[in-house]
Amino acid sequence: MDALRPVIKPYAWGSRHALAGLQGRERPSAGPEAELWMGAHPAGPTGLTRGGAATTLQAVVATAPERELGTACARRFGGRLPFLLKVLAAEQPLSIQVHPDRRQARAGFDARLNGGAGQGTYADDWPKPELLYALTDFEVLAGFRDCGEGAAVLEELGLARLRPVVDVLRAGDGAPSLTEALHTVLMWPRHDRAALVHSVVEACRRRARVPGPYAAAYDAVVRMSAHRPADLGLVASLLMCHRVLAPGTALFMPAGGLHAYVRGVGVELMASSDNVLRAGLTAKEVNVPELLRITDPAVRVPVVRPVAVPGSGRTTVFTCPAEEFTLYRTELGAPPGRVVPEAGPRIVLCTEGKALLRGLGGEELPLGAGGSCFLSDADEGVTAEGDGTLFVAAPGPEPVVGTAGPS
Repeated sequence: MDALRPVIKPYAWGSRHALAGLQGRERPSAGPEAELWMGAHPAGPTGLTRGGAATTLQAVVATAPERELGTACARRFGGRLPFLLKVLAAEQPLSIQVHPDRRQARAGFDARLNGGAGQGTYADDWPKPELLYALTDFEVLAGFRDCGEGAAVLEELGLARLRPVVDVLRAGDGAPSLTEALHTVLMWPRHDRAALVHSVVEACRRRARVPGPYAAAYDAVVRMSAHRPADLGLVASLLMCHRVLAPGTALFMPAGGLHAYVRGVGVELMASSDNVLRAGLTAKEVNVPELLRITDPAVRVPVVRPVAVPGSGRTTVFTCPAEEFTLYRTELGAPPGRVVPEAGPRIVLCTEGKALLRGLGGEELPLGAGGSCFLSDADEGVTAEGDGTLFVAAPGPEPVVGTAGPS
């Protein structure tokens, strides 16, 4: 069992209160803190101490992948820890973005290395499906509205300049129409972009005051415009499904699914990748042509319901179709219970209360709120007790025979 020293990513959209409060530090923090990383990705490998020496989880796994991951996991994922666990603290909107599948990630990263198409966009050669668990109310834009609803949202604004987009949607042939509508917005003529965004924001301001099914989406545009006032992403956001996740709700973001996080605090689990294709609502690099190429408007972004793990007491699992990860949640209580799953590489995060982990040899590791640890495959039979809430990140199930794995 290794206590972890997570990496804090100070992106501008982060909070000065949420992560500091979670970890029991003085608030507000000196600057925005957006993401707490617990994993072995080279862009932010988590620190730990082994044999009295400071090192990283990335280095520990690389030194002895079969011992740390287990033989089966090491073979499946080429000796890499396959998942990355985060706590996300969004005080401002994140970019409208999409993530690649495995084939797209490999092709894009190869192109970057060779100076070809997509150069600078792909950070690594892995896909990045994601699961978001809301710790607070979490506002998101996730997946496309259907053509009819998208047209209705825009028509209610009463803007003639949006007619080209509405006409595309009213043609109503599903995914191709949605792709064309998004393309029309994001590739809007440069000389008219500022006027378009201004008129849409002002129309949303008026419509947000009128009760109706789209009032919340219009209000979100107005609030987001305070941070990105001239961004075409404000217009594009109206093509997307707007929802607020209640605490305890989880959402799965498959490859190809367009999404943006607006505000909230949550636990995020993903494949160990930093591949993000952005199109708006950001000061970071955008690549609209590549985003349009890999976005799949037919992708649904489902709510994932927790399922009780048989024989585990208070543990539930959020199962989703991602080979790289599975998320477990445990409400601790008496008597002590086994950490689930019991083998393989796991990262344990305590989000509230206190927990005491105990190994088969009697070794103990206390975790308070915001504390985390790594359990290797060799750490079998670990028990946990206390009054806390634990999240455990672990590899996903092996693929069904006959499907392609991540070789």
